[in-house]
Amino acid sequence: MSLLAAFARLGIQGSRSGGVAGAAVARCLHISPVLCAEPLKKKKKLDPQIIKQREDRKKKKIEKQIRRLEKNARQLKPVEELEVPLELIDEKDKRQRKLTPLGNAELEERALLKKQWAHFKHEERVADFQIIDRLVQAQNKALAELRSESEELYQAAIEVDPQLLPVAVKGPVATPPIKNYDSPDGDYVHQSMKWEVK
Repeated sequence: MSLLAAFARLGIQGSRSGGVAGAAVARCLHISPVLCAEPLKKKKKLDPQIIKQREDRKKKKIEKQIRRLEKNARQLKPVEELEVPLELIDEKDKRQRKLTPLGNAELEERALLKKQWAHFKHEERVADFQIIDRLVQAQNKALAELRSESEELYQAAIEVDPQLLPVAVKGPVATPPIKNYDSPDGDYVHQSMKWEVK
């Protein structure tokens, strides 16, 4: 407090004498109030068993969330178009047709028809394969004869005909390179305007 009193006297003396220096000193010196600090709170010492219980609770909670995610991962996202409306499920008994059971003679006839159909389709497929084999053999024989006659005709015969499949091909999208173009290696021409004062 003695320092404060000394500075206060300086300011008062300067103001009495009417000097400018005393007033400036009084205006420039500021004293801030004393800030009383509170001591930091001591951390409460927790029982290690309580800390362990808290950690176990956190672990169990995380494990439960993981189990829930794994359980939901197996469930497929429902598709609205494939879901059966509840009204139809309720009306299932009404909509189910009451069909008369088939007799033994009808069942035997249907089984015989299925066998005949399977036999017919098998024979049809075998006949198709035989036709294809005969055509390939005839083509190979004709190409071999043509090759023995003339190599040029053979090469012309095995050449791909572009007229068989109508294909439209568009050209390159990027601009093709300019011939004899000398590309600059990082150099550039400075083209900014220069204004000179005369």
